[in-house]
Order: sequence, then C-alpha cells, then structure tokens
Amino acid sequence: MTGSGTGCGERSDAVLLRDASTDPAAFSELYRRHVDAVYEWIARRIEFAGSDLTAETFARAWLIRDRFVDQREGSVLPWLLGIAANLLADAARHDRIETRARERLGLPLDLASDDGYTEVEQRLSPRLALERHVQALAPHERDAVELRVVEELSYEEVAQRLAIRPAAARLRVSRALRRLAQSVPKEEP
Repeated sequence: MTGSGTGCGERSDAVLLRDASTDPAAFSELYRRHVDAVYEWIARRIEFAGSDLTAETFARAWLIRDRFVDQREGSVLPWLLGIAANLLADAARHDRIETRARERLGLPLDLASDDGYTEVEQRLSPRLALERHVQALAPHERDAVELRVVEELSYEEVAQRLAIRPAAARLRVSRALRRLAQSVPKEEP
C-alpha cells in the first residue's frame, strides 16, 4: 500500500516517521507502505542495483528521519523518492569516476567475464543436482539422511527422532546413501 495512512485509526506517514525513534514497528510500517513504489521508481531509472539502492534509501531515511518536513499532508513518499534520486546520482557519479580510472589505467571495464560466471555455475551445479537427488528420496529415507548427515546426529539420536530402533535408523541411512550414490552421476577428472 502506498498511501499516507489516512484510513480510520491508521497513523499517517509523518506520525509513523516521528514515532520511529521509539517504536521500531512504526518504521517497519513505513517500509511496507512504500518499498514497492521506491523500488519501481529506481528500477525505471537504472538497470541494476535496484534492490541495493532501495535498501540504501530506507537506511538513509532512517538516519535522517529528524530532517523530514511534512509538505504533503503526511506522506513521506516524495521525501523517500528525493533520497533515492540523490543516491542514484551518487551511484552514477561513482560509476563515471570508476570508468574513467579504469580507462586511464588500461583495466578492462567488465571484470566479471562470462568464464567467471560459467565457473561459478559449474561449481554450484553438482550441489544443486545432489539436492534434487536427495529430494527424490522417499520421505522416510530423506529424513534419516538429513538427520544423520546434515544435522550430524548419532544413529541413536536419529532413531529417537524418527521413533524407530537404532538398527532401523542405520539401515535407512545406509539404503538412502546407496540410492544417492547410484543416482548421482560420477564426475570425470
């Protein structure tokens, strides 16, 4: 909701901002009211970093909340967009300075090559594949493996959590790990 909170019994933005120093929920309410509008405003003006600049806008608003002057019948949205505009200008200025410095030094403008992304993706892919294989296990096997391997519980603790005997817990974990070993393709050196 992007309004100044004029509903019956609802505090205006100006009141929420004033109360934010002693009532953390007040600033949270301001955030909920305006985060979408601020993000959309920033995203229309910049291709990247919309989330970062939105977060920075609200952080800056928190820090300078005492400077707010109510000129819009209690709405803080224009004030927030002013903060966002200043941050956007700062980011553009920083990018221009960084680009000129890279050009003077003969450094590449794009440090994140496609090869770097590919390498990260390849490193993550086996983990994601393994996660899919674990999710494909029967629920009772998946639970046993997660308790034993992820939570590092003893077989006795696994058995207690699953309300089974320790020998049954050991067997479930063993069978599940065997199924995983068979389903996950071997990596080539």
